[in-house]
Amino acid sequence: MPLYSYRAVTAAGDVSSGELEAANESEIVDRLRDQGLLPMQIAESLGGAASSSQAVRPPRQSLFAPKRVTRDNVLALTRDLATLLRAGLTLDRALELLISLATSQPVAAMLQGVRDEVRGGKALSQALDARRDVFSRFYVNIVRAGEAGGALGTVLARLAETMERNKELRDSVRSALIYPTILIFVAVASIMILLIYVVPQFQTTFAQAGKALPIPTQVVIAIGTFLRNWWWAVIPGVALAIAWFRRRGKIPSVRRARDTRLLRMPLVGDLIAKVEIARFARTLSTLLANGVTLLTGLGIVKETMGNVVLASGFDGVIVKLREGKGFGRPMADTGLYPRLATQMILVGEESGRLEEMLMRVADVYDREVATAIKRFLAVLEPVLILGLAVMVGGIVFSILLGVMGMSELVV
Repeated sequence: MPLYSYRAVTAAGDVSSGELEAANESEIVDRLRDQGLLPMQIAESLGGAASSSQAVRPPRQSLFAPKRVTRDNVLALTRDLATLLRAGLTLDRALELLISLATSQPVAAMLQGVRDEVRGGKALSQALDARRDVFSRFYVNIVRAGEAGGALGTVLARLAETMERNKELRDSVRSALIYPTILIFVAVASIMILLIYVVPQFQTTFAQAGKALPIPTQVVIAIGTFLRNWWWAVIPGVALAIAWFRRRGKIPSVRRARDTRLLRMPLVGDLIAKVEIARFARTLSTLLANGVTLLTGLGIVKETMGNVVLASGFDGVIVKLREGKGFGRPMADTGLYPRLATQMILVGEESGRLEEMLMRVADVYDREVATAIKRFLAVLEPVLILGLAVMVGGIVFSILLGVMGMSELVV
């Protein structure tokens, strides 16, 4: 049987680590719980004798370890903190344990700062609010609601679940773009090889022929010669272009125009709208479930949306909500959001089950996103392949035009 290393918390709040043989991780969890231990980390071990100790050495820092606290770190911390608090540990002791279990130095340093402020009399939400580069306004408000209701552990568990679902949605979109990205890279590499190494081989032959070449052939040879002599300038040029586009993308008017064009694009706009509405619905449902008012929740959720056009659409919705005109109807009147989502929200509002209906909207659009991704890839892949074929064919055809001109000269 495989050997697993573990870290667990005892009933007294101490950290215990060691190794156990078991068929799978679930068996390890059951055995640790039978021993009165609360499992925190379980991983398959490469070998070594089993041991257990109260002192846990901090993990070695990898050369490629992140230099800041990542989203995945925040998700893991939230889940672990919820587990410890629900197990009955005090907040101070739970933070102390998380510091000892920290997987990187930035995480440990951040937790030490939070622990020190909590010991100094600040609420956890206040300590997190001072670190907005790590914890969003949404996160801080959820924690504040949990503190006010006296159920911080339960609230953090719900928050971790919401973050996990949002992460799955984000990862599904990224995974779907891996193949197109590889295909584009191969296409660019193939064209560069043709232009830099293949096309210049014909240049000497064409020059010896002493006849004017067709314009397409001249263009391809000029591009190939430029890349051969100035290839080193292409990389910084591309980097500067990307930096320029990113900088322009931060200008509100430019970003709004870009997001508007994206929403109007076939397939792409539909996918963006569904991703945004799924994330919006789950986030707002989590806020409402933890006692945050609808008006405050909309203001928070608006900041989490990536598309500024969809986000700004809630400005008018918030105004009408303050005027007592409801939420679902003004949202539908904007015409920006999927009709199914707005109708489900309207039904939830009228029936007094808005929180539940928002979660259903999120589940529905999670599935819709998966379908939209498949549809998008079904169109994108042949388009990329056809585009590669056209570009390579154009290069080959331009060379053939020059060769045909030489043949006429010989005749």
